[in-house]
Amino acid sequence: MTMDGTEVLKRTVTEDEAAILGDWTGALRESGSLQSGRIREAELQTQAKAVLAQFRDALAAGGLDADGEGYASLRETLADISRSRAIQGFTPTDTANFVFSLKEPVFEALRRTSAADASALAAGVWAGGKVLDRLGLHTMEVFLASREDVIGRQGQEIAELSTPVVRLWDGILALPLIGTLDSARTGVVMENLLQAIVDEEAEIAIIDITGVPTVDTLVAQHLLKTVAAARLMGADCIVSGIRPQIAQTMVHLGVELNVVSKATLADAFAVALRRTGRKVVRQQAAVAEERR
Repeated sequence: MTMDGTEVLKRTVTEDEAAILGDWTGALRESGSLQSGRIREAELQTQAKAVLAQFRDALAAGGLDADGEGYASLRETLADISRSRAIQGFTPTDTANFVFSLKEPVFEALRRTSAADASALAAGVWAGGKVLDRLGLHTMEVFLASREDVIGRQGQEIAELSTPVVRLWDGILALPLIGTLDSARTGVVMENLLQAIVDEEAEIAIIDITGVPTVDTLVAQHLLKTVAAARLMGADCIVSGIRPQIAQTMVHLGVELNVVSKATLADAFAVALRRTGRKVVRQQAAVAEERR
């Protein structure tokens, strides 16, 4: 049955390729892919024509073994299409439909060419369903892997952007943290802070956790690692932004930061100025002092 189905499918796709392509591109247009604006009709037609031609050649070379060497070129083409659609923001449904929508035109062509032979029609439909289902699954596997890569890169970029190191004064840096700290983000925080300490020759680094929703033992450990790394680079750290609720939680958990802490960034900045031998005064008071 498998061999007969393969031969029936191969003959039908080869002899009725133009009609299959026309029906397939029509189905793709109606599926809504073009309405999204992410792809043009000419590009969609080019992709469909290339995939169908490679499918025809793969049937001749590899039969129904969609994972075999005969389908290598087709799998690579489908993988490229999947990766590009993942980057362009296509939905999983749109991507899967690109392959699965080919089934109906193929089955219709089989019906036209094998209507007089029920066994040949059944064998061809079975063969077409088997190989197209496998190709559709391959397309989705690549698409999902590509989406995970895109999400991973975006997460890394967001983490880098959400941990800016600000120069408050000569030798004084501030690192405002927003969101939850985890191991991966702590690495980014530490790298950015240490590089800024080197670049600015900083003496003091203020780590502001006003935007950190909760502080538990794990977050405290991450903070301590950052503080220890900064000290190894010759910079003292001050932690600011510890709200009353967070202070109560830390006491309840028995968490000790072993570092100078202040309630606000302004208080921490004042401490940093005193440590570096600086003082900020009101302009009128400074003028009055000079007149004396």
